[in-house]
Amino acid sequence: MHESPPIPRPASTLILTRDTPEGIEVLLMQRTHKAIFMPGVYVFPGGAVDADDRNDELAALCSMDDAAASRMLGIEQGGLGYLVAAARECFEESGLLLARDRHGRPVEIRTPEDIEAYAALRARLSAGEMTLTDLCRDRGVTLALDQLAFFSHWVTPVGPPRRYDTRFFVAVAPAGQTALHDGEETIAHVWIRPAEALERSRRGSLSLASPTIRTLKALTSFPTTAALMDYARRPREVVVAHPRFARGRAGMRLFHEGDPPYAEICKLDPQGRGTASYEILPGVVTRLSETVRRLTAPNPSVMTGPGTNTYLIGNAEIAVIDPGPPIAEHIERIIAAAGSGRIRWILTTHTHMDHSPAARLLKERTGAEVLGMPAPPHDSQDREFRPDRVPAHGDLLQVDGVTLRAIHTPGHASNHLCYVLDEERLLFSGDHIMQGSTVVINPPDGDMGAYLRSLNLLAEEELDYIAPAHGFLMDKPHQVIDRLISHRLAREAKVLDALRQLGPASEDELVPVVYRDVPDVMHPLAKRSLLAHLLKLEEDGEAARDGERWWLLPPKAA
Repeated sequence: MHESPPIPRPASTLILTRDTPEGIEVLLMQRTHKAIFMPGVYVFPGGAVDADDRNDELAALCSMDDAAASRMLGIEQGGLGYLVAAARECFEESGLLLARDRHGRPVEIRTPEDIEAYAALRARLSAGEMTLTDLCRDRGVTLALDQLAFFSHWVTPVGPPRRYDTRFFVAVAPAGQTALHDGEETIAHVWIRPAEALERSRRGSLSLASPTIRTLKALTSFPTTAALMDYARRPREVVVAHPRFARGRAGMRLFHEGDPPYAEICKLDPQGRGTASYEILPGVVTRLSETVRRLTAPNPSVMTGPGTNTYLIGNAEIAVIDPGPPIAEHIERIIAAAGSGRIRWILTTHTHMDHSPAARLLKERTGAEVLGMPAPPHDSQDREFRPDRVPAHGDLLQVDGVTLRAIHTPGHASNHLCYVLDEERLLFSGDHIMQGSTVVINPPDGDMGAYLRSLNLLAEEELDYIAPAHGFLMDKPHQVIDRLISHRLAREAKVLDALRQLGPASEDELVPVVYRDVPDVMHPLAKRSLLAHLLKLEEDGEAARDGERWWLLPPKAA
């Protein structure tokens, strides 16, 4: 029996920023090499929330009350302690104190007397010989917590010796003070532009933790501290970041939301123990649920990613979705993966050569019924595919106590089918939705208008996950679908702009303008997608052609 992972301890981090002619800089402190947690790493000042940070006496010496602080963090109560901890840890580690004097002016630590006095107070505070309340009363200051804004929220994954539930705040560094590491917890510090810190990290000259790297990447988009603070103070939902460890041939690695394997890691390892894999390897069976297993064919490429995913649904009776290319080794592994179960059905999403050719070979070995739509009369199709049954849109297949439902989704291919496992709200998307790349729409069989209509059809489904033919499980299906639709419509807008700019133009002339953001080596493939967009515009009555040249039609009268 596994022990429950330790409960993360509440903590705060403060991102201090300042403006320079080259852009904003942030303060990074190097943790001592003797530290238990992240030794030698450069981090933003921060640490755990202490009991004294929630002291009622100290609350009276703050520029913000608990109700306002809690509203900032989106919690019912206790928010003030996080902001106090951020200010306290910042002072202990860097010597910078966000506070105001008796006259409401920002505290300055410039004179030799003030520098000496605050250094002594800082040492006593760090040693536990006095509290932050004592310090504020001694100097007659109030904590300027209203200068902090909530930026992000991170929870340490299971695995490290300590776990923290950390709120990240941003603030402009006090102008009348100078940062100085304490020589105990922090042994060095640097003011640095986020982009430079990331570059030094890539070169190996600056050791950064994963949350720091992600935060620095986010900070690169802000040209000034004013822009950053305006964003941070804007009402918005701050999504909790839960990085997860996973295993693979390169050892344990950390993954974040947005990384390709992240959603699958979370689903297969909900406790975050690092038991899921971050790799899709040919021949390795991955159990995605009690009902579903995945086995990937050994046909990796630029177009297929790690290979074509074959899915086995059911245990006693099994339906196989997309048996893949006719590779004998893969057929044997499908049969071995079925174990004592009987393969009764073979389903194909479409008849491109990396999806359906193995259906005939698997049928010969198992006697299973083959379901799918016949191949259209175009290139790159499996002309030998012979289905025993052609599913209609909405047809149901009962498999070992669960239901697979067929959805006709033309676009990538005219005969494309997706299948929904209704009990698990899981969409087997074939090539209609792929992970990490845009689906190729290649006329004449590929149809951009049909593709967008099919995406809108899928948007009406109640789904929890997408199981693509290439790549890992994807969560938040409706966000995925919305992004795909937005991406295609944005590209269509570029086609329209290019036609306005160039007037009547050939596809060769349009490609470098419409696909300026795509490497030149990909332009021959992009040209096929361009044609798909142009044909859609022609269908919509917005563009026309004469031979090889395309032009815009005048808007239709209302």
